[in-house]
Amino acid sequence: MNISVKGEYALQAVFDLAAQPAGTPVKIADIATRQNIPQKFLELILASLKQGGFVESRRGAEGGYLLARPPAAITVGEVLRFFEGAQNGRTRGRRKTDSPFAELWRQVDDAVSSVVDHATFADLHRQWTEKQQKFVPNWEI
Repeated sequence: MNISVKGEYALQAVFDLAAQPAGTPVKIADIATRQNIPQKFLELILASLKQGGFVESRRGAEGGYLLARPPAAITVGEVLRFFEGAQNGRTRGRRKTDSPFAELWRQVDDAVSSVVDHATFADLHRQWTEKQQKFVPNWEI
């Protein structure tokens, strides 16, 4: 599975928004800094995410972006398909349907789809938070 830089940044942006308190707009500059994404590129990505119904925007000094749905209702697969297309991989278009590997590649695609379609941003945030808390360095001597 090949994921474009744009697709990867979109996943990071949605993850960042999922980590924020619900209903709290987040400024583009804050997301760009935390996720190390060029701000101009992030603006385009967030505009696409808004068009896709993943995020909403609020205007004004206290404005910004927030998720349009709860993090538990957005899967990684949805975001990937929106940015990468239904194929999810660039090599699939070059695959021959009469190849001895055709059935194997279909099974691989189905397995990948199964994983990303069941991974919500709420799950990812919870797992990441648990992992970060588990490995807190102990500086006592």
